[in-house]
Amino acid sequence: MQYFRIRPNVAGGLGENTVLDPSVHPPIVTKLHYVVEGWFGDVIVATFPCFLVTEEAQRALQKMSFSGATFAEVEVTTSEECQEDQPGLELPPFVWLKVNGKAGRDDFGIAIPFRLVISKRVLDLLESLGIPFAVVEPYEQ
Repeated sequence: MQYFRIRPNVAGGLGENTVLDPSVHPPIVTKLHYVVEGWFGDVIVATFPCFLVTEEAQRALQKMSFSGATFAEVEVTTSEECQEDQPGLELPPFVWLKVNGKAGRDDFGIAIPFRLVISKRVLDLLESLGIPFAVVEPYEQ
Protein backbone atom coordinates (compact mmCIF):
# COMPACT_ATOMS: atom_id res chain seq x y z
CA MET A 1 0.00 0.00 0.00
CA GLN A 2 1.12 3.57 -0.69
CA TYR A 3 1.53 6.09 2.14
CA PHE A 4 1.62 9.87 2.17
CA ARG A 5 2.89 12.53 4.52
CA ILE A 6 0.17 15.12 5.04
CA ARG A 7 0.47 18.54 6.61
CA PRO A 8 -3.10 19.55 7.42
CA ASN A 9 -4.06 23.19 7.40
CA VAL A 10 -3.31 24.85 10.74
CA ALA A 11 -6.68 26.53 11.22
CA GLY A 12 -5.98 27.59 14.79
CA GLY A 13 -4.15 26.75 17.96
CA LEU A 14 -4.40 25.39 21.47
CA GLY A 15 -6.90 27.21 23.66
CA GLU A 16 -6.70 28.12 27.33
CA ASN A 17 -8.78 25.08 28.37
CA THR A 18 -6.23 22.63 26.90
CA VAL A 19 -4.58 20.38 29.49
CA LEU A 20 -1.13 19.08 28.54
CA ASP A 21 2.14 17.79 29.95
CA PRO A 22 4.95 19.95 28.50
CA SER A 23 7.70 17.94 30.21
CA VAL A 24 7.80 15.47 27.30
CA HIS A 25 8.15 15.97 23.55
CA PRO A 26 5.73 15.99 21.90
CA PRO A 27 3.59 17.25 24.80
CA ILE A 28 0.92 14.81 25.97
CA VAL A 29 -2.51 16.44 25.64
CA THR A 30 -5.23 15.06 27.91
CA LYS A 31 -7.91 17.68 27.17
CA LEU A 32 -8.05 19.59 23.90
CA HIS A 33 -9.43 23.08 23.34
CA TYR A 34 -8.93 24.24 19.74
CA VAL A 35 -9.30 27.93 18.92
CA VAL A 36 -10.05 28.47 15.23
CA GLU A 37 -8.25 31.50 13.73
CA GLY A 38 -9.59 30.91 10.22
CA TRP A 39 -11.20 27.92 8.51
CA PHE A 40 -11.50 27.45 4.77
CA GLY A 41 -13.16 24.06 4.42
CA ASP A 42 -10.56 21.36 5.17
CA VAL A 43 -12.02 18.26 6.84
CA ILE A 44 -8.73 17.71 8.71
CA VAL A 45 -6.92 20.50 10.57
CA ALA A 46 -4.01 20.60 12.98
CA THR A 47 -2.08 22.39 15.65
CA PHE A 48 0.99 20.81 17.21
CA PRO A 49 0.64 18.13 18.57
CA CYS A 50 -3.04 17.48 17.68
CA PHE A 51 -5.25 16.75 14.69
CA LEU A 52 -8.98 17.27 14.26
CA VAL A 53 -11.42 15.96 11.67
CA THR A 54 -15.00 16.90 10.97
CA GLU A 55 -17.72 14.56 12.23
CA GLU A 56 -18.49 13.86 8.56
CA ALA A 57 -14.92 12.62 8.06
CA GLN A 58 -15.14 10.61 11.29
CA ARG A 59 -18.27 8.80 10.07
CA ALA A 60 -16.69 8.07 6.68
CA LEU A 61 -13.52 6.75 8.33
CA GLN A 62 -15.51 4.53 10.68
CA LYS A 63 -17.33 3.00 7.70
CA MET A 64 -14.01 1.91 6.17
CA SER A 65 -12.55 0.27 9.31
CA PHE A 66 -9.29 2.21 9.50
CA SER A 67 -6.32 1.58 11.80
CA GLY A 68 -3.95 3.75 13.83
CA ALA A 69 -6.23 6.33 15.45
CA THR A 70 -9.12 6.86 17.81
CA PHE A 71 -11.55 9.74 18.31
CA ALA A 72 -12.20 11.92 21.35
CA GLU A 73 -14.18 15.01 22.21
CA VAL A 74 -12.72 18.43 21.59
CA GLU A 75 -13.83 21.91 22.62
CA VAL A 76 -13.79 24.18 19.55
CA THR A 77 -14.16 27.96 19.73
CA THR A 78 -13.38 30.80 17.33
CA SER A 79 -11.00 33.69 18.02
CA GLU A 80 -12.08 37.33 17.87
CA GLU A 81 -9.94 37.70 14.73
CA CYS A 82 -11.76 34.82 13.08
CA GLN A 83 -15.13 36.35 13.94
CA GLU A 84 -13.99 39.66 12.41
CA ASP A 85 -12.31 38.14 9.34
CA GLN A 86 -15.00 35.53 8.62
CA PRO A 87 -18.27 36.94 10.01
CA GLY A 88 -21.05 34.39 9.97
CA LEU A 89 -18.64 31.46 9.64
CA GLU A 90 -20.43 28.27 10.63
CA LEU A 91 -17.97 25.57 11.61
CA PRO A 92 -18.95 21.94 11.19
CA PRO A 93 -18.68 19.80 14.33
CA PHE A 94 -15.12 18.54 14.84
CA VAL A 95 -13.66 15.60 16.77
CA TRP A 96 -10.14 15.01 18.01
CA LEU A 97 -8.22 12.48 15.88
CA LYS A 98 -5.81 10.80 18.29
CA VAL A 99 -3.13 9.13 16.18
CA ASN A 100 -1.46 6.08 17.74
CA GLY A 101 -0.48 3.99 14.71
CA LYS A 102 2.83 3.21 13.04
CA ALA A 103 3.74 5.28 9.97
CA GLY A 104 3.83 3.17 6.82
CA ARG A 105 1.91 0.29 8.41
CA ASP A 106 -1.36 1.66 9.78
CA ASP A 107 -3.82 3.98 8.04
CA PHE A 108 -2.68 6.74 10.42
CA GLY A 109 0.80 7.04 11.93
CA ILE A 110 3.38 9.56 13.10
CA ALA A 111 6.82 9.73 11.50
CA ILE A 112 9.80 11.58 12.95
CA PRO A 113 9.87 14.59 13.35
CA PHE A 114 6.16 14.47 14.23
CA ARG A 115 4.69 14.21 10.73
CA LEU A 116 1.29 12.69 10.06
CA VAL A 117 1.43 9.75 7.62
CA ILE A 118 -1.74 8.34 6.07
CA SER A 119 -2.54 5.47 3.75
CA LYS A 120 -3.64 5.97 0.14
CA ARG A 121 -7.18 4.89 0.98
CA VAL A 122 -7.44 7.48 3.77
CA LEU A 123 -5.96 10.13 1.48
CA ASP A 124 -8.55 9.28 -1.19
CA LEU A 125 -11.34 9.59 1.35
CA LEU A 126 -10.08 12.91 2.77
CA GLU A 127 -9.60 14.32 -0.74
CA SER A 128 -13.16 13.34 -1.64
CA LEU A 129 -14.44 15.27 1.40
CA GLY A 130 -12.16 18.28 0.89
CA ILE A 131 -8.60 19.11 1.98
CA PRO A 132 -7.83 22.08 -0.29
CA PHE A 133 -5.17 23.58 2.00
CA ALA A 134 -3.37 20.40 3.09
CA VAL A 135 0.12 19.70 1.75
CA VAL A 136 0.51 16.06 0.66
CA GLU A 137 3.77 14.33 -0.32
CA PRO A 138 4.70 10.68 -0.92
CA TYR A 139 6.07 8.97 2.20
CA GLU A 140 9.14 6.79 1.85
CA GLN A 141 10.10 4.66 4.81
